[in-house]
Amino acid sequence: QLQASGGGLVQAGDSLRLSCAASGRTFSTYNMGWFRQAPGKEREFAAGIRWNGGSTYYSDSVKGRFTISRDNAKNTVYLQMNVLEPEDTAVYYCNARQGRLEYWGQGTLVTVSS
Repeated sequence: QLQASGGGLVQAGDSLRLSCAASGRTFSTYNMGWFRQAPGKEREFAAGIRWNGGSTYYSDSVKGRFTISRDNAKNTVYLQMNVLEPEDTAVYYCNARQGRLEYWGQGTLVTVSS
């Protein structure tokens, strides 16, 4: 089970940190990711991190502004979002993937006002 939190209403240029807490004892074996879905649009990839934290991946739209990290001891993955833009407004979902296994969190809403 994945529980995302940290969303809210911020102004353009502000920062926000999302958290995704996972239950279970095998969190450290899963690759984790953050996806987002803006109103009227399809869900899209934002950031990903390998199971051991050794590699991170970002979409072009967030690269340089967002940072994904994980703490396997706390079963938590984070998304630090800086210099937020109105275009970042979306529901953010965390994702866990291992082979054919895939799980989604319930989403947390981020709204960025101009």
